[in-house]
Amino acid sequence: MAMEQSAGPRHPVNSVDHALQLLLLLRDEPDLRVTTAARRIGVSASTTHRLLSTLEHRGFVTQDRITRAYRVGPALIELGFSSTRAIDLREVSEPYLRAATMRIGETVNVLVLQDDSVRFVAGFEADQRVRTHVLTGTLLPAYATSGGKILLAELSKEALRSLYPRGLRRFTSHTKTFTQLVDELALVLMRGYAINHEESVEGLTAVAVPLRDRGGATIAAVAMSAPSDRLPPRRVREVVVELRECAAGIRSRLPG
Repeated sequence: MAMEQSAGPRHPVNSVDHALQLLLLLRDEPDLRVTTAARRIGVSASTTHRLLSTLEHRGFVTQDRITRAYRVGPALIELGFSSTRAIDLREVSEPYLRAATMRIGETVNVLVLQDDSVRFVAGFEADQRVRTHVLTGTLLPAYATSGGKILLAELSKEALRSLYPRGLRRFTSHTKTFTQLVDELALVLMRGYAINHEESVEGLTAVAVPLRDRGGATIAAVAMSAPSDRLPPRRVREVVVELRECAAGIRSRLPG
Protein backbone atom coordinates (compact mmCIF):
# COMPACT_ATOMS: atom_id res chain seq x y z
CA MET A 1 0.00 0.00 0.00
CA ALA A 2 1.30 3.49 -0.84
CA MET A 3 2.34 5.83 1.95
CA GLU A 4 -0.39 8.20 3.11
CA GLN A 5 -0.16 11.62 1.50
CA SER A 6 -1.12 15.00 2.87
CA ALA A 7 -2.32 17.74 0.53
CA GLY A 8 0.49 18.03 -1.98
CA PRO A 9 1.87 20.74 -4.23
CA ARG A 10 -0.12 21.93 -7.23
CA HIS A 11 2.46 20.62 -9.71
CA PRO A 12 4.23 17.64 -8.11
CA VAL A 13 7.27 15.95 -9.64
CA ASN A 14 6.48 12.30 -9.05
CA SER A 15 10.02 10.97 -9.33
CA VAL A 16 11.26 13.48 -6.75
CA ASP A 17 8.35 12.69 -4.46
CA HIS A 18 9.03 8.95 -4.69
CA ALA A 19 12.75 9.45 -3.96
CA LEU A 20 11.92 11.51 -0.88
CA GLN A 21 9.45 8.88 0.28
CA LEU A 22 12.24 6.29 0.03
CA LEU A 23 14.49 8.41 2.24
CA LEU A 24 11.67 8.77 4.78
CA LEU A 25 11.20 5.00 4.81
CA LEU A 26 14.74 4.61 6.11
CA ARG A 27 13.57 6.01 9.45
CA ASP A 28 11.52 2.85 10.04
CA GLU A 29 13.40 0.40 7.80
CA PRO A 30 17.16 0.64 8.53
CA ASP A 31 17.71 -2.22 6.05
CA LEU A 32 15.37 -1.37 3.18
CA ARG A 33 14.75 -3.92 0.44
CA VAL A 34 13.52 -3.03 -3.04
CA THR A 35 10.36 -5.14 -2.82
CA THR A 36 9.39 -3.64 0.53
CA ALA A 37 10.10 -0.11 -0.67
CA ALA A 38 8.13 -0.60 -3.89
CA ARG A 39 5.11 -1.83 -1.97
CA ARG A 40 5.28 1.01 0.56
CA ILE A 41 5.50 3.85 -1.99
CA GLY A 42 3.20 2.22 -4.55
CA VAL A 43 5.42 1.95 -7.62
CA SER A 44 7.00 -0.94 -9.50
CA ALA A 45 10.09 -2.73 -8.25
CA SER A 46 12.04 -1.71 -11.36
CA THR A 47 11.24 1.98 -10.82
CA THR A 48 12.13 1.68 -7.12
CA HIS A 49 15.44 0.05 -8.01
CA ARG A 50 16.30 2.90 -10.39
CA LEU A 51 15.43 5.49 -7.75
CA LEU A 52 17.54 3.75 -5.11
CA SER A 53 20.44 3.37 -7.54
CA THR A 54 20.33 7.11 -8.22
CA LEU A 55 20.26 7.87 -4.49
CA GLU A 56 23.19 5.49 -4.02
CA HIS A 57 25.15 7.27 -6.76
CA ARG A 58 24.75 10.55 -4.85
CA GLY A 59 25.68 8.97 -1.52
CA PHE A 60 22.24 9.24 0.11
CA VAL A 61 21.96 5.46 0.49
CA THR A 62 24.36 2.53 0.34
CA GLN A 63 23.62 -1.08 -0.60
CA ASP A 64 24.84 -4.16 1.22
CA ARG A 65 26.11 -6.37 -1.60
CA ILE A 66 25.34 -9.54 0.36
CA THR A 67 21.82 -8.84 1.66
CA ARG A 68 20.99 -6.36 -1.17
CA ALA A 69 19.32 -4.11 1.39
CA TYR A 70 19.77 -0.33 1.31
CA ARG A 71 20.90 1.76 4.27
CA VAL A 72 21.45 5.41 5.09
CA GLY A 73 24.46 6.75 3.17
CA PRO A 74 27.18 9.26 4.12
CA ALA A 75 25.54 12.20 2.33
CA LEU A 76 22.35 11.72 4.34
CA ILE A 77 24.33 11.43 7.59
CA GLU A 78 26.13 14.69 6.84
CA LEU A 79 22.84 16.34 5.89
CA GLY A 80 21.33 15.22 9.19
CA PHE A 81 24.24 16.70 11.07
CA SER A 82 23.94 19.93 9.13
CA SER A 83 20.39 20.34 10.37
CA THR A 84 21.56 20.06 13.97
CA ARG A 85 24.09 22.85 13.47
CA ALA A 86 21.18 25.28 13.63
CA ILE A 87 20.87 24.59 17.35
CA ASP A 88 24.66 24.23 17.81
CA LEU A 89 25.55 20.64 18.61
CA ARG A 90 28.56 21.79 20.58
CA GLU A 91 26.50 23.97 22.89
CA VAL A 92 23.86 21.28 23.39
CA SER A 93 26.46 18.57 24.06
CA GLU A 94 28.78 20.27 26.52
CA PRO A 95 26.72 19.92 29.75
CA TYR A 96 26.30 16.19 29.11
CA LEU A 97 29.96 15.74 28.14
CA ARG A 98 30.98 17.51 31.35
CA ALA A 99 28.73 15.26 33.43
CA ALA A 100 30.01 12.11 31.71
CA THR A 101 33.62 13.18 32.21
CA MET A 102 32.99 13.73 35.91
CA ARG A 103 31.39 10.29 36.27
CA ILE A 104 33.95 8.38 34.19
CA GLY A 105 37.00 10.42 35.10
CA GLU A 106 38.26 10.54 31.51
CA THR A 107 38.01 12.88 28.51
CA VAL A 108 34.79 12.66 26.46
CA ASN A 109 34.25 14.05 22.92
CA VAL A 110 31.56 14.30 20.23
CA LEU A 111 32.67 13.52 16.67
CA VAL A 112 30.96 13.77 13.27
CA LEU A 113 31.77 12.19 9.92
CA GLN A 114 33.37 14.47 7.33
CA ASP A 115 34.19 12.63 4.09
CA ASP A 116 36.71 9.91 5.07
CA SER A 117 37.56 11.55 8.41
CA VAL A 118 35.94 12.53 11.68
CA ARG A 119 35.87 16.03 13.10
CA PHE A 120 35.85 16.61 16.84
CA VAL A 121 33.10 19.17 17.48
CA ALA A 122 32.87 19.25 21.29
CA GLY A 123 34.63 17.80 24.31
CA PHE A 124 35.39 18.02 27.99
CA GLU A 125 38.78 17.18 29.45
CA ALA A 126 39.33 14.97 32.50
CA ASP A 127 40.98 16.31 35.63
CA GLN A 128 43.86 13.83 35.56
CA ARG A 129 47.59 14.42 35.78
CA VAL A 130 48.04 12.15 32.74
CA ARG A 131 45.08 12.52 30.39
CA THR A 132 44.02 12.69 26.78
CA HIS A 133 43.11 16.11 25.43
CA VAL A 134 40.05 17.71 23.89
CA LEU A 135 40.62 17.93 20.13
CA THR A 136 37.76 20.23 19.09
CA GLY A 137 38.12 21.14 15.42
CA THR A 138 40.65 18.38 14.71
CA LEU A 139 40.22 16.03 11.75
CA LEU A 140 41.42 12.41 12.05
CA PRO A 141 40.98 9.41 9.72
CA ALA A 142 37.66 7.82 10.67
CA TYR A 143 38.95 4.24 10.46
CA ALA A 144 41.53 4.83 13.21
CA THR A 145 39.13 6.26 15.82
CA SER A 146 36.38 4.66 17.88
CA GLY A 147 33.88 7.37 16.93
CA GLY A 148 34.79 7.03 13.28
CA LYS A 149 34.10 3.30 13.37
CA ILE A 150 30.63 3.99 14.77
CA LEU A 151 29.90 6.28 11.81
CA LEU A 152 31.47 4.00 9.20
CA ALA A 153 29.67 0.89 10.46
CA GLU A 154 26.44 1.78 8.65
CA LEU A 155 28.13 2.01 5.26
CA SER A 156 28.46 -0.82 2.76
CA LYS A 157 31.81 -2.35 1.86
CA GLU A 158 31.65 -0.60 -1.52
CA ALA A 159 31.03 2.78 0.10
CA LEU A 160 33.98 2.17 2.43
CA ARG A 161 36.17 1.25 -0.51
CA SER A 162 35.21 4.49 -2.27
CA LEU A 163 36.31 6.42 0.84
CA TYR A 164 39.66 4.61 1.03
CA PRO A 165 40.56 3.54 -2.52
CA ARG A 166 44.27 3.35 -1.65
CA GLY A 167 43.80 1.35 1.53
CA LEU A 168 44.37 2.45 5.11
CA ARG A 169 47.46 4.34 6.22
CA ARG A 170 49.08 2.70 9.25
CA PHE A 171 49.65 4.94 12.28
CA THR A 172 50.73 2.21 14.70
CA SER A 173 51.25 -1.53 14.62
CA HIS A 174 47.63 -1.87 15.78
CA THR A 175 46.05 0.04 12.85
CA LYS A 176 43.64 -2.21 10.98
CA THR A 177 43.92 -3.26 7.35
CA PHE A 178 40.90 -2.65 5.13
CA THR A 179 39.76 -6.28 5.42
CA GLN A 180 40.15 -6.22 9.20
CA LEU A 181 38.18 -2.96 9.35
CA VAL A 182 35.26 -4.40 7.35
CA ASP A 183 35.10 -7.42 9.67
CA GLU A 184 35.26 -5.21 12.77
CA LEU A 185 32.55 -2.83 11.54
CA ALA A 186 30.10 -5.73 11.27
CA LEU A 187 30.75 -6.40 14.96
CA VAL A 188 30.43 -2.70 15.82
CA LEU A 189 27.03 -2.55 14.13
CA MET A 190 25.86 -5.64 16.01
CA ARG A 191 26.98 -4.65 19.52
CA GLY A 192 26.41 -0.89 19.25
CA TYR A 193 29.81 0.39 20.36
CA ALA A 194 33.35 0.61 18.98
CA ILE A 195 36.84 0.39 20.45
CA ASN A 196 40.08 1.96 19.25
CA HIS A 197 42.94 0.19 20.98
CA GLU A 198 46.12 2.10 20.14
CA GLU A 199 45.20 2.26 16.44
CA SER A 200 45.84 6.00 16.09
CA VAL A 201 48.30 6.63 18.93
CA GLU A 202 50.38 4.14 20.93
CA GLY A 203 49.21 3.98 24.52
CA LEU A 204 45.74 5.45 23.87
CA THR A 205 42.46 3.52 23.94
CA ALA A 206 38.99 4.91 23.19
CA VAL A 207 35.40 3.68 23.27
CA ALA A 208 32.46 5.23 21.38
CA VAL A 209 28.69 4.87 21.01
CA PRO A 210 26.31 6.38 18.43
CA LEU A 211 24.50 9.69 18.92
CA ARG A 212 21.16 9.47 17.11
CA ASP A 213 18.65 12.16 16.27
CA ARG A 214 14.98 11.92 17.19
CA GLY A 215 14.31 9.97 14.01
CA GLY A 216 16.88 7.31 14.90
CA ALA A 217 19.55 8.30 12.36
CA THR A 218 23.15 8.29 13.60
CA ILE A 219 24.46 11.85 13.27
CA ALA A 220 27.54 11.71 15.52
CA ALA A 221 29.47 9.59 18.00
CA VAL A 222 30.20 10.11 21.68
CA ALA A 223 33.66 8.82 22.58
CA MET A 224 35.78 8.49 25.70
CA SER A 225 39.56 8.27 25.46
CA ALA A 226 42.17 7.41 28.07
CA PRO A 227 45.68 6.04 28.51
CA SER A 228 45.41 2.33 27.73
CA ASP A 229 46.46 1.24 31.22
CA ARG A 230 43.37 3.00 32.64
CA LEU A 231 40.95 1.33 30.22
CA PRO A 232 41.35 -2.45 30.55
CA PRO A 233 38.81 -4.70 28.77
CA ARG A 234 36.89 -5.32 32.01
CA ARG A 235 36.02 -1.60 32.22
CA VAL A 236 34.61 -1.25 28.69
CA ARG A 237 31.05 -2.27 29.57
CA GLU A 238 30.89 0.31 32.38
CA VAL A 239 32.13 3.03 30.03
CA VAL A 240 29.62 2.06 27.31
CA VAL A 241 26.75 2.44 29.78
CA GLU A 242 27.95 5.92 30.77
CA LEU A 243 28.44 7.02 27.16
CA ARG A 244 24.97 5.81 26.19
CA GLU A 245 23.52 7.85 29.04
CA CYS A 246 25.44 10.88 27.78
CA ALA A 247 24.22 10.32 24.19
CA ALA A 248 20.62 9.95 25.40
CA GLY A 249 20.88 13.28 27.24
CA ILE A 250 22.19 15.07 24.15
CA ARG A 251 19.52 13.47 21.99
CA SER A 252 16.81 14.75 24.34
CA ARG A 253 17.89 18.30 23.50
CA LEU A 254 17.88 17.84 19.73
CA PRO A 255 14.91 19.08 17.69
CA GLY A 256 12.18 16.55 16.99
